[in-house]
Amino acid sequence: MKEFVCIICPKGCRLKIDDDLKVTGNLCPRGIAYARAEITNPVRTITSTVRVKNRQGKLLSIKTSTPAPKEKMFAIIEELNRLQVLAPIKIGNVVLRNILGLNVDIIATKNID
Repeated sequence: MKEFVCIICPKGCRLKIDDDLKVTGNLCPRGIAYARAEITNPVRTITSTVRVKNRQGKLLSIKTSTPAPKEKMFAIIEELNRLQVLAPIKIGNVVLRNILGLNVDIIATKNID
C-alpha cells in the first residue's frame, strides 16, 4: 500500500492506494485519478529558466507545454541548462520543440525584447 497527499485541490486528502489500484481517503473522484496516475504514469510540469544569448545576464522563464514523465525530469533539466535562446521572445513562443523526443515543447512564459 502506498500513501499520497492529493495535490489536485486545496483539501489535501490523504490517499491510500493498494496493489489493485483501489484508492481510499479521497473526498472527490479527482483524487482517485490522481493516485492511479501517480502509480502508473507519474508526470510533472517543469518550470525553469534558460539563458538569453544576445541579452547579457538575462534569463527567460519557461515551462513545459504538457506534463513530462517524472523519470525524465533530470534529463530535461540538463538539456535546459545547455539551452540558449535569442531575443526577442514573446510569451507562448516555443523555444524548443519535442525535448528529448518526448512530444513535450518548451514554452516561453515572459516577454524579452
